[in-house]
Amino acid sequence: VQLQASGGGLVQAGGSLRLSCAASGITFSVYAMNWYRLAPGKQRELVAAIGSGGSTDYADSVKDRFTISRDNARNTVFLQMNSLKPEDTAVYYCNAHRHALNPKYDMDYWGKGTQVTVSS
Repeated sequence: VQLQASGGGLVQAGGSLRLSCAASGITFSVYAMNWYRLAPGKQRELVAAIGSGGSTDYADSVKDRFTISRDNARNTVFLQMNSLKPEDTAVYYCNAHRHALNPKYDMDYWGKGTQVTVSS
């Protein structure tokens, strides 16, 4: 299983970036796909989630600025990030999660992360 995240970079405050995460080795369509971020000195934060059926959820800190989407034909999940702020600076990680009836059988896969840096 491989999750390859890309699209990070350096951007000025107010700018935009689009992250992509291409998955292989899993039946992509049945997995919920999530974007997490980890900033220095902070706890890991769930930024955005999209279910296998397409339902979405966002952290309050990114609502109305970030949009998560998925393309099951391309086994890819996207995170469109607009109106970026310096506090969005972090390493962004892609996660594939599959729920099981018994939680001990839940499946989780992680990508290596992509750095997003927003300058003020």
